[in-house]
Amino acid sequence: MWRIFADREEAGRALAERLGAWRARPDALVLGLPRGGVPVAFEVARSLGLPLDVLVVRKLGLPWQPELAMGAIASGGALVVNDEVLRYLPRGGDAFESVRASEQRELERRERQFRGDRPPLDPRGRVVILVDDGLATGATMEAAVRSMQSLGANRVVVAVPVASAEARDRIAAVADEVVCLETPAMFSAVGQWYRNFDQTADAEVTALLDLARQARAAGADDGDTP
Repeated sequence: MWRIFADREEAGRALAERLGAWRARPDALVLGLPRGGVPVAFEVARSLGLPLDVLVVRKLGLPWQPELAMGAIASGGALVVNDEVLRYLPRGGDAFESVRASEQRELERRERQFRGDRPPLDPRGRVVILVDDGLATGATMEAAVRSMQSLGANRVVVAVPVASAEARDRIAAVADEVVCLETPAMFSAVGQWYRNFDQTADAEVTALLDLARQARAAGADDGDTP
């Protein structure tokens, strides 16, 4: 029987139990994929005593069917292309570059909104734990993994509560480690494995990031933060 999570917060706490090897590691950090991955990542970071940040990833959807991904882009310039979907584009057109440019602008807008003027946490030489609320195809997570690798992460660990077997295997081929609590045989959407899967608002993402930073700062003042 496959587990159904009450909400993203419960899923994050369960995920943290499987990531105990990284608890309080000075070279580790947690990055949540907005928006739904951030509440999960917040619980992971809080449980493990690690810093939290976001890694913005944008799907590149077909112009006439946005849910069908031609690929994905991520902070740091990573690009993943789905050749199976690209063949549906008319030859000689600029549809792909048009979508890519539009999503790049949205990626930059979201980074400013979530982080403000603060620079992103530097992944160079560090263990980066990438967290999302689940993987359906794995396209956006693959872009996230490749982004961290291109920016010099020492090790990339992907941690999700639930994933399709295909997505899990896809990410296992590019990440150093994949931690996935559930891989249901009958997988149609991430949301079916949560009782509460309400959309995460931008304001919630910003609030969780602020709360995580405040907690880290308070811990440093008390001498408890590694």
